[in-house]
Amino acid sequence: MTSRINNSHPILKVENLTVYQHNYCAVRDVSFELSPGTNTAIVGPNGAGKSTLVQAILNLIPYSTGNVEIFARPLERLGHLRHLLGYVPQNFIFDRTFPLSVSELVGLGWVKKRKSPFWWNAEKSETKAAIAQALRRVGVYHLRNQAIGTLSGGELKRVLLAYCLVIPRKLLVLDEAFAGVDMQGAADFYNLLHELQQEEGWTVLQVSHDIDMVSRHCDRVICLNQTLVCTGTPEVALSPENLLATYGPRFSRYHHQH
Repeated sequence: MTSRINNSHPILKVENLTVYQHNYCAVRDVSFELSPGTNTAIVGPNGAGKSTLVQAILNLIPYSTGNVEIFARPLERLGHLRHLLGYVPQNFIFDRTFPLSVSELVGLGWVKKRKSPFWWNAEKSETKAAIAQALRRVGVYHLRNQAIGTLSGGELKRVLLAYCLVIPRKLLVLDEAFAGVDMQGAADFYNLLHELQQEEGWTVLQVSHDIDMVSRHCDRVICLNQTLVCTGTPEVALSPENLLATYGPRFSRYHHQH
């Protein structure tokens, strides 16, 4: 079965999404769409509901009201299209003593294609080649035999990106993927993500605190503070007036020194 996506439809469509956590309304009545091949950032202050929104979209937590469609289908009905969705969480929590190598972790992203009675021997070689290529593209091939528990924060984020690269994806969701990465590492990762997004044709949805990087690399911006404050191009959404409405008077931009 082929994994065909109709590019005349939004890759992601969110309608009137409301999410409660216990008795608290974390996200209220949010609607937006992602067009194919675009890079969209969700920005807002701490506690604005950014991670909650992403997790609800991915069906990792329940939402109270609204609708979410990915590839023009409800998430629970994605079926064989599910492998076209990649996700890099804010915190990748695991037992650091677990004996799993970088190559083995990336290999878990491989979708087995059993096309013949000899699929195992054929795919074993194909899988190794795909893992090696993904690791080279994110610059961590030299870590392929290293245990994942020994990686730095920046190295681990690159390995998770390789996990998303090992097979073709259409939508990549990143929830503050630069958390735990130093300033230069975050800048390097952002540039790498931008390059890969252009090469792969990914549609990207990312949560970010770095307004400067968002303004440089993203096509669209969603300003969120529990509810949708505004959405538009970086020039429009990140205007002083919209940033003030989103963050309040204590807001200061994040600047990277290069």
